Amino acid sequence: MRAFLIDRYGKKESGRIGDLPQPALRDGDVLVRVHAASVNALDNKIRTGEFKMILPYRLPLILGNDMAGTVVSVGSGVSRFKPGDEVYARPDDDRIGTFAEFIAVNAGSVALKPNNLDMVEAAALPLVSLTAWQALVETAQLKPGQKVFIQAGSGGVGTIAIQLAKHLGAFVATTTSTANVAWVKALGADVVIDYKQQDFAAALRDYDVVLNSQGNDELERSLTILRPGGHLISISGPPTPTFATARGLRWPLKQVLRLLSRGIRSRAKRMGVTYTFLFMRAEGKQLSDITSLVEAGAIRPVIDRVFPFQDTQSALAYVESGRAKGKVVVKMV
Repeated sequence: MRAFLIDRYGKKESGRIGDLPQPALRDGDVLVRVHAASVNALDNKIRTGEFKMILPYRLPLILGNDMAGTVVSVGSGVSRFKPGDEVYARPDDDRIGTFAEFIAVNAGSVALKPNNLDMVEAAALPLVSLTAWQALVETAQLKPGQKVFIQAGSGGVGTIAIQLAKHLGAFVATTTSTANVAWVKALGADVVIDYKQQDFAAALRDYDVVLNSQGNDELERSLTILRPGGHLISISGPPTPTFATARGLRWPLKQVLRLLSRGIRSRAKRMGVTYTFLFMRAEGKQLSDITSLVEAGAIRPVIDRVFPFQDTQSALAYVESGRAKGKVVVKMV
C-alpha cells in the first residue's frame, strides 16, 4: 500500500510517499480503507520529534491521526462493524498512520460515520471533536449558563469547541484575527476578540473555563480571567505529573514534567483555580455521541482546503503555517 511516512525526526524532515505492507489485523481490530484523513498540528509536532519522549514510535513512521473510510475486514471478536460500513476514527496514539491506503484500528476507537457527511467532511472531525468533547464535557463538565473562553476560534479545535459549548448552553468568548471576526461569530461565539486589536486578558473577567491551545504567555494570562474555582484546561502544555502517571511514563520523565509544569500549577493553586493538561485519547463511544450531534445539526465540520494524497507534504506545511481556517484534509480516494 502507499503511505506518507517519515524516516527520522527533525524540522527539516519533510516526509515521503513510499510502499509498505498492508497492516496486519489483530483480534478486536477493523481494517479500514482510508478515503480521507485530516491534518492536525499534532502531525507536525510528531514529525519534528516534539513528542518522541512521550510517544516513542518506531521509525519509519506513517503519519496521520484521524480518518474516514470503509471497513474492509474485521478481526476476531468484532461484532459492531462489518465489511462495507462507512466509519471514522482517531486511532489509538500508539497506532497512528492514517496517511495511508489502509489502517488497522481497534474497534473500540471507531464509530459509524455521520450519515449527513461525506468522507472528506467526516475525516475532519475525529481528533478535534474528541479534543473538544474531552475538554468541555468530560473534564470541565460544562453546564448551561457557564462562561467559557476558547482560544483560537478559527482553528481546528476552536471551530468545533465553539459549536459544542453553545450546544451545551454556555456563553462563549474566543479570539481570532481581524479578517475572521465575523466568520467566527457566525459559528456561535458570543464575544469575539480580535487579538491584533485587543488583549483578551483585559477584556474578559469571571470565566468558569478556559480552553488553552496557545503558548506560555497566553496560558499565564488565561489565569487572570478565571473566577475562583475556575478551570484552566490546556491542550498545548505543559504536561503535568498527573498526565505522566496516567500514561505510565517512567519516573525520570515524570520528574521532568513536574518541573516543567510547576510554575503554572503553583500559580493556579494560589489563584484558587484548577490546571489540567489534556492529551486527547481515542474513544469510539464518545465519537458515536458526536455523530448524533452532527446528524442533529448541532455541530458541523469546517474545512479550509483539501489536498490530494500526493500533496500531503504541502498539506502539512499549510497547517504548520497557521493560516488554516478550520481543518485541512488529505483525500486518498
